[in-house]
Amino acid sequence: MKRIERYQLQVDSDFAEFIDHSALPGTGVTVDQFWRGFSDIVHELTPRNRSLLAKREEIQRQIDQWHIDHRGQTIDPDSYHEMLKDIGYIVPSGDPFEIETSSLDPEISTIAGPQLVVPITNARFAINAANARWNSLYDALYGTDAIDAISPSSNGRYDPQRGRKVIDWAKAFLDDSFPLSDRSRRHANVIRYFIDGDKLVVEFADGKTTTLLEKSQFVGFRGSKNQPETILLCHNNLHVEIQIDPSHYVGQEDQAGVSDIVLESAVTTIMDCEDSVAVVDAKDKVIAYQNWLGLMKGDLETRVTKGDQSFVRRLNPDRDYVKPDGGTMTLMGRSLQLVRNVGLLMKSPAILDRHGDEIFEGVLDAMCTVMIALHDVRGQRQNSKKGSIYVVKPKLHGPEETAFTDTVFTRVEKVLNLPPHTVKIGIMDEERRTTVNLKACLRAASKRVAFINTGFLDRTGDEIHTSMEAGPLMRKADLKSADWLAAYEDWNTENGIECGLVGRGQIGKGMWAMPELMGDMLEQKVGHPLAGANTAWVPSPTAAVLHATHYHRVNVKKQQEEIRASGRKTELERILTIPLAVGRNWSEEDIRCEVENNLQGILGYVVRWVDQGIGCSKVPDISNIQLMEDRATCRISSQHVANWLHHGVVNRDYVEAAFRRMAKIVDDQNAEDPNYAPMAPDFSGTAFNAARMLVFSGKEQPSGYTEPILHNSRLKAKSGQD
Repeated sequence: MKRIERYQLQVDSDFAEFIDHSALPGTGVTVDQFWRGFSDIVHELTPRNRSLLAKREEIQRQIDQWHIDHRGQTIDPDSYHEMLKDIGYIVPSGDPFEIETSSLDPEISTIAGPQLVVPITNARFAINAANARWNSLYDALYGTDAIDAISPSSNGRYDPQRGRKVIDWAKAFLDDSFPLSDRSRRHANVIRYFIDGDKLVVEFADGKTTTLLEKSQFVGFRGSKNQPETILLCHNNLHVEIQIDPSHYVGQEDQAGVSDIVLESAVTTIMDCEDSVAVVDAKDKVIAYQNWLGLMKGDLETRVTKGDQSFVRRLNPDRDYVKPDGGTMTLMGRSLQLVRNVGLLMKSPAILDRHGDEIFEGVLDAMCTVMIALHDVRGQRQNSKKGSIYVVKPKLHGPEETAFTDTVFTRVEKVLNLPPHTVKIGIMDEERRTTVNLKACLRAASKRVAFINTGFLDRTGDEIHTSMEAGPLMRKADLKSADWLAAYEDWNTENGIECGLVGRGQIGKGMWAMPELMGDMLEQKVGHPLAGANTAWVPSPTAAVLHATHYHRVNVKKQQEEIRASGRKTELERILTIPLAVGRNWSEEDIRCEVENNLQGILGYVVRWVDQGIGCSKVPDISNIQLMEDRATCRISSQHVANWLHHGVVNRDYVEAAFRRMAKIVDDQNAEDPNYAPMAPDFSGTAFNAARMLVFSGKEQPSGYTEPILHNSRLKAKSGQD
């Protein structure tokens, strides 16, 4: 690797070339200004970053020792809680306050809707996600199992019976969200939509007409008033297009010539530099930042080949309409884009400091992603109309680390000549030390925070690691239904509401991890807006449009107001109840199934991460159900087996044998992939050994994170390939 010096930083030459000649031009920041300021940030803040990580380890050591000292005893909640306070794990939350974040875009502050998370290293995925602001409801219903009694078409031909069910479902959605003034009438029976003055009028076969019950829901159109091509409606701050083509009768099934119903869907998208990518060196970082640059400049494109067809995919333009009063209006054609940086733990070989040490990757992300976002802030503001930059910060442990994050962005803003608090942060409530101190974390970033969310997978991984010495924990399915998790979800929402996030930020919920099971998602994920969350993660643009229907069914702001008015307060004791497997009566079959399910998932994910650099993908589980896997899923699975191994539920030989059985299954599941390297029969490859290390060294990994092992293994695999 060739390096060049930039103000006492030893920078990979290709990385420096990208920053100097691609990223910086057009930002108003000079090369000298950038590197001089960045070097100061690195060398002044590295010791603090290092000390915060040391504090994590010391706190964990003290918790481990407490459990060892009390082994065999029933945990006394009062003693346990007192110990957590004594060691600084729990800190005082302070007096009541509300966040002061300003200059927030409505997608963050007032529009409730789905949120996508996509790997920034995949340009096609990133463009698809940004363009998922608007999506076809017809396509989502027709192409998935979303409607009972019909399964996705497998022959690629149009099925009239299936089409009829899709249209009926979509028209019923219109009835619920945009009811007609004559309540005996239905959208399914409309033969014509037209505009009279400033009102939307619908006509029926008997010659009768009516309007919308709430006339203000009609907000725009395209085409002529007599024959509109598009009708724009709005409900719960989300827009819906009824698209009309008089020549398009879908097999004579739609009398009004409605060709599609398009929903405003993925309101926001997190472009992910963290859990869903495999970025381990300078070359990978350039790919990630290059795509973020294209998004911020609005010129990202990629060529897509499907069969015999090849085409260029670009970012969608904004959408223009005529308002009912004759004026014009424009709506964003793309989702508002946030960028997820990495946490405090990992370092990057892209740059070395003056001591020859790799710099912390989180500081690198902060400087580079914010600098690149200047193309939007100081340009045409195609992303944030308010001129804000949204950074999601994961894996923070408590208010000290949140305050450090605030300091990092304050320093970055000064170097880049940005107004204070231009950078807004999203706090990922996925580590228990952040959960129990959530109010103090919000206070530490009270002028920046625009987002909090919950995530079962990482949160459970940390739950297991924090309580590793307490005893064997429940099976994963039982962990998911245990009271601590419900308490954690409620606690997050309650604290967000109490601290002023209503109307000023997002309260989010986690991912639906089964992208093929849209019927189940449509039935279950309505629970997120009902719980007072104004956004929740979905795995695809198709899932986004289906989840968007939930935000029409539920007025989230009203739900939040009801929670506030109820005075509901979740008790911290419920969150701190360790989900131990008390009085377990597992059979040998129970144990075998649990271990094999975990190991199969670990192997299926790790082999793609290490060998192919795929950080997030659909991975079939042991029953061949496609699941979205990323480092969070890998963390919980590896920590769970490590916990059972540590407490003698299984032994090393048992796990080794299970690893080999599962490797053969994973090999079979990937047999059609020409880029896949089988693990059996040698069981000696880098990926297989990485999966083993995640379990057998799981107890010793910092906070149970998978990154150190995965990064080292991927670097080893890349060096072998090169």
